[in-house]
Amino acid sequence: MTSDPPDVEYHRPRVVPAQSSDLGLDDILTVLGQQLGETVGEQQKPRGRKLKGVSFEYDNDPRTVHDMAGDAGYSITSNWFVQFLAQLAVAKRVTKSEMCVFLYIAGGQMRGTGITHYTQQEITEGLNREARRVKGATQMSRSTVTRAIGALCEYGWLERYGNGAIRLNVHLWFNGNSTAQQGVLAEIEQDHGDTPQSFGNFIGPVLKQEQLTMDFDQDSGEGQREERAG
Repeated sequence: MTSDPPDVEYHRPRVVPAQSSDLGLDDILTVLGQQLGETVGEQQKPRGRKLKGVSFEYDNDPRTVHDMAGDAGYSITSNWFVQFLAQLAVAKRVTKSEMCVFLYIAGGQMRGTGITHYTQQEITEGLNREARRVKGATQMSRSTVTRAIGALCEYGWLERYGNGAIRLNVHLWFNGNSTAQQGVLAEIEQDHGDTPQSFGNFIGPVLKQEQLTMDFDQDSGEGQREERAG
C-alpha cells in the first residue's frame, strides 16, 4: 500500500516593518509632549519646574553606522533564510557549488535593484580567484556554474532577467533601503503575480517523495545517539 505524497510546503516571506532612520526623533517628541503638558497645566496650577539641560546626540551621516570589511558595502539578509541555508547545507539538499554561486551573485547585486549583470564566465572566474592562488586547489567549471544557476532558479532564489542579467529574490537578500525593495517587489509581482508559487514568494527546494522515503529508512533504527557539536 502506497501513501499519498505529502503536500508541498511553500514558504511565503513575512513582511518585516522597516526600522525608522530618524535617530533621536522619539526622544524629541517625548520632550515636546512633556513641555506641552506643562504649558496646559499652567492654566490650573502654579508654574511647575522646567526641563533644563536636555541635549540630543545623533549621527548626521548614516554611512558611519556600520563598519564593514572591504569596500563593497553591505546588503540586508533575511535571518530566517541564512539559518535555512545552513540547514540545507547540513542536510545536503543544496550542493556546495549552488551555495557558492548564490552567495557570489548575492554579494554583487547593483544597489537598489536586486539585479546583477555578471555573465556566467565572470561568475566562474570570480569564484575561482582564490583557488588560483592555492597550488592544487580544485576550481569550479563554467558548466557547473550553469547547472547551479538552473537549480537556484528552480528554488526561487534567482531568476534569469534577460540580456545575461540575473535577478535575486529580494525577500532573501537585498542591497538597498526598504523603499527601493518595495519598488523591486512591485516589479516582481507585476511580472509574476502574487501567488504562493510565484517567484518572490516561493522559497525552495521542495522536499520530494523519494527524499522522504530515504529519510524514513535512515531514521528507522533504534537507539541512535545524538551527536554533539564542539
